[in-house]
Amino acid sequence: MSESIPKRIVQTGKSSDLRPRDAASAAGLQSLNPDFDYAFFDDSAVTSFIDRQDSVYREAFRSFPFPIQRFDFFRYLAIYESGGFYFDLDVFLGRPLAPLLSQRCVFSFEELTLNRYLWEKHGLAFEIGNYAFGSVPRHPFLKAVIDNCVRALRDPAWVRPMLVAVPRLFRSDYAVFNTTGPGLLTRTLAENPHLTRDVTILMPSDPGNQAHWHNFGTYGIHLMEHTWRGTPHPVRKRLFALWRRRSDRRMREEIAARGTLMPPDHTFCCA
Repeated sequence: MSESIPKRIVQTGKSSDLRPRDAASAAGLQSLNPDFDYAFFDDSAVTSFIDRQDSVYREAFRSFPFPIQRFDFFRYLAIYESGGFYFDLDVFLGRPLAPLLSQRCVFSFEELTLNRYLWEKHGLAFEIGNYAFGSVPRHPFLKAVIDNCVRALRDPAWVRPMLVAVPRLFRSDYAVFNTTGPGLLTRTLAENPHLTRDVTILMPSDPGNQAHWHNFGTYGIHLMEHTWRGTPHPVRKRLFALWRRRSDRRMREEIAARGTLMPPDHTFCCA
């Protein structure tokens, strides 16, 4: 592995003909980091990239039932292969990325978790996001994430503990989170402390303050568009909000009682 993150930015979208807001995201990334290589993968380029991968990964990519799962999987493979930074098209930076190049693997703080399995089994009270991250090529943590995506696809029983506390009405969304998204990413972090010694989490100054969630540290913000979900039914949306408020209140009480956000055996860095 190289000693620092390459000067490379990766983004992906259905087509290179971007709507104005997405074009602004791409332009902002490039203008703040003019000496970085920039690679945009449309659907055709993603398919070409996957066709060059190991047969296990090609088969997994084509087997995921939701497009968002395939593109989650792609982003891990792309950064694992060549290194650099990945950003969703609804991420906007306000600072150059140069200070992060000396790191080896960088992820953002997502939010305090509602996942009972992560909290009760592993003592981890927060999740990390996959909307923006960076890594040296072939980092072992990213390899573990990729392997867990394949495992989640092949072994539904392995995923089930991450979903038991989620009401059935919302499990389809959380199935995506926990097979290729932040839930799986965070589970990999929780279950592999030996791989995370040089993984840096961009922690907010006040993790309990929701205003500090879903940011790429102090470097940028994630607008949380979630276009892959579609428009939820108003009743479903209201029920989800009620469940989330109740679960969030309970988790905050338990976290405050324990007094820590992470298990003692984890040595990943916080910045």
